[in-house]
Amino acid sequence: MKTILITGTSSGYGLETARHFLARQWNVIATMRNPREGLLPAAPNLRLLALDVTDEDSIAAAVEAAGPIDVLVNNAGIGVVGAFEATPMAHVRKIFETNTFGTMAMAQAVIPGMRERRSGVILNVTSSVTLAPMPLAAAYTASKQAIEGFTGSLSHELAHFNIGVKLVEPGYAPTTRFAQNTSVRVEDLIPEAYADFAAPIFTAFAEPALTTRETDVAEAVWAAANDLTGKLHFPAGADAVALARAA
Repeated sequence: MKTILITGTSSGYGLETARHFLARQWNVIATMRNPREGLLPAAPNLRLLALDVTDEDSIAAAVEAAGPIDVLVNNAGIGVVGAFEATPMAHVRKIFETNTFGTMAMAQAVIPGMRERRSGVILNVTSSVTLAPMPLAAAYTASKQAIEGFTGSLSHELAHFNIGVKLVEPGYAPTTRFAQNTSVRVEDLIPEAYADFAAPIFTAFAEPALTTRETDVAEAVWAAANDLTGKLHFPAGADAVALARAA
């Protein structure tokens, strides 16, 4: 039975992905900063571990406790919506610490074991903003674009050891809290000068033509984890698939 470690499983895509793999009888290591019982059904193939991807000691402890990992899903992330001009640089750094450096640190932590076994898959969850950048998300887009480049390069590097490195690119999901785990409010990041520009964008966010469901992302992660073709990009959700085809 294969083992998958998923970061950021307290809600949204990570939680649904954990459910998806549990139902298919994988060993699932569901991680979050503060593990909570009851989020997932109790099962002999489920383990909950504390993990903060911005903390080196937390990463080391979780990876050691997990044991051999067949698939790593770097899902933990935070977002921000607002004018870049009004986004504090402290928060920009926080976004990169989680979305970019957290992903890199987790990959670096599992690579030695995968290299020694000459097998494994690293899946990095980014966003459809990497396919078609949207306004009012400059810092978030930058943090995810960095992972796109990182993943593409690392996939070549680790193919020599039979380790797959892939991207899952979710679209827009109104039911998820895009700016969760953030200390800034959207209304504080829209200066008066941007009000006319921002209004129609927020209207479009409220009534999107196509969206992504949490199950779409779980299914894309499943496809990527089991892919043997060397495919790099796995867009998830109707809107992300449409953007990928148009790119």
